[in-house]
Formats: sequence, structure tokens, C-alpha cells
Amino acid sequence: MKEIKFEHVKKSYGDTEVVKDLNFTIKEGERLILLGPSGCGKSTTLRMIAGLEDITEGSLYMNGKKMNDVPSGKRNVAMVFQNYALYPHMTVKQNIIYGLRVRKLFKKDIQSRLDSVLDMLQLRGLEDRLPKDLSGGQRQRVALARATVKRSDFFLLDEPLSNLDAQLRVSARKELLKIHEMFKQTMVYVTHDQIEAMTFADRIALMYDGELQMLDTPTNVYHRPANVFTAKFIGTPPTNILEMDDHNGFVTIGEQSLELNDMWRKHIAERKTQNLLFGIRPEHIELSTTPFSNGFQGKVKYIENQGNSYSVYMDLEGKEVVALSENKHWHKGDIVYFRPMMERIHLFEKETGDSIGYPEELLDENDKNKEESRVLV
Repeated sequence: MKEIKFEHVKKSYGDTEVVKDLNFTIKEGERLILLGPSGCGKSTTLRMIAGLEDITEGSLYMNGKKMNDVPSGKRNVAMVFQNYALYPHMTVKQNIIYGLRVRKLFKKDIQSRLDSVLDMLQLRGLEDRLPKDLSGGQRQRVALARATVKRSDFFLLDEPLSNLDAQLRVSARKELLKIHEMFKQTMVYVTHDQIEAMTFADRIALMYDGELQMLDTPTNVYHRPANVFTAKFIGTPPTNILEMDDHNGFVTIGEQSLELNDMWRKHIAERKTQNLLFGIRPEHIELSTTPFSNGFQGKVKYIENQGNSYSVYMDLEGKEVVALSENKHWHKGDIVYFRPMMERIHLFEKETGDSIGYPEELLDENDKNKEESRVLV
């Protein structure tokens, strides 16, 4: 089984613990994204899988075998680095097949694999060029080709597209998907870019401060965030998180109140929780020039043009709230009325930042099964 399993894995540098007690499994053949801000431990986690970093505590299993003391060269991994790490004195062809020659594959097998990746990654005609004669996108494709020809069980990528412009990143993601569909490797991909994570992953492992915050599909990470950090990190503009007073089913912010519907009041009562934080994504807020029967009133602070929509930043009782609008008719200083879509709100425990879950009416069968074993750490 080409799976990777972490059991209480920790990594420290002296007294500084950079990865804290990881416990999860990367499934065979899946595309798992390690996502998080700089310094969260995601690259260190990838390097422990590759054997480039020692494990301080815990156990790492690959193919069912404990790998803590197995050298990198014997782990059957292929890795693509952020800086590509091409040999400057070697041609494109020599860079791609170098690892195959070291492994002493037959010449016909080497040529067959070379021909395959040259066509797949559109490198035909560039075989005799040196890396210095290539564009950034071409060097990136050479690095991918070198990793692909190894046909390893595990394909590890450390922010491989971060040096490319936006258009090339889209093209490169398509090439990576093509590679994965062809060879079905277990692929682990490190990035801080949420768009890459949402568009490319089978599952996302979101990390912060060395800890796993949430492990789930992109859809669930977006629509069912496990905690405040997840809700705010995923999405642009980020989720609005507001401190609130809960008084008998009313969300009170300053002098204004919003009445929760029956399903949310029942859910809060069942969870027996108080001191909540109220979360709502900007795209799940309705705006109006006239009052809602159950909503808030604010004042427009400023507006950002997002191209296909506008981010309308509002003042609500001294707190900033942002909503997305397709209309441009809002102006600074305007009085604006807004209402969160009740089926789209999120409630979190103020003390821990953890989600209190969702009412039964909002859960499909898959959600219901997950509520009992929700990945929330």
C-alpha cells in the first residue's frame, strides 16, 4: 500500500518544536496538499517524509514499513524543490535521465521514459539546452520531468510553482494533474497558496504553528471549517469573525441583534455552549439599501474592486465586516443594511476557537458520519 502514516511525529531543533504530534494518514494514490502560512511546519513535514530531516519523536510509516532510520535514497520517493535544483552543467536530457543512469536502467528503458516525459511536458526540442538557456517555466518542467521518470511510489513537491507567474501556474497545475492521472503516485504537495490547494487537492492538511488544524476535502475545509483559523485562512476576503453575545437565541453585537432560527437555537442548546464567536463568509451576506426584518445596519468604510465583484467593507458597531457585491453602487459613508444567510453561518467556541458543528438540517449523510469523527485538533 502506497500510503504514508504519521504516529505522534514531532520535530524539534534544540528547544524549538516546529512540528507537534502529527497523527494522520495520507491515502494511497491521493493528492494531499500540506497548506499553511510560512513557518507552520509544512516543508519540514515533507522533508521528514523524504528522509531529509530526522524525526525527533514518533514513527513514520510508508508502505506499511517504519521509515525513521531508512536513508532517503531507499524510500522510493521523487521530489521537486522550489528552486528546481537542476545541474547547471548538464543539458535538459542529462538532467532528466541522471537518476535513471545512476540506477543503471537499460538504455532502451531510459529512452522510453525520456520520450514519454518530453512529449507530456512539452520539452521536445529543448533536450540539448542548458538550464541557463531556459525560461523559469521550462526549468520547472524539467524538474517535474526528472521526478516523473523515476516513477516512484511517492511524489513530493515543495512549493514547485511559487516562482512562476499566474498564467504559468495554471498551466503547470494541469501538467501535474496529467502526471498524477497517468501514474497514480501518492502525491504530497506543499504550498501556502489556498487557490492551488482548493483546485488541486483530493484532501487538504491545514497546518499552523506546527499543528494540524484540519484534514478534509477542499469542499469541507471551505464550507465546514473546523476552527477559527481554518475559517479565516481559507477564502478571499477571509471569513468575518465577530465576538457576539448570545441571549436566548439572539446574536447581539453592540446595540444590534440578529435572531437565530430554530435549528441554530436548538443546536446551541444541545451543545450546551456559551461565549461564542460568529462567522460568516463575505459571499454569504446579503446587502440592501433598505432594512431587513432580521439583519444589521452598518456604514460603508471603503470598497475594493475584485474584478467580477466588489468587496464592501462596513463598520458594524465599531467592528469591521466585509461582504461581496456584484454592484458598484456602494460608496464610502453610505448606510448599508445586511443580513447573513442563516444556513451559511459558523459558530465557534470563543475559548478554544473550535467549531460547535452544524444543525442536523444542514448536514447530508456524509456530513452526519463525519460529525462523530471530525478531524479537529
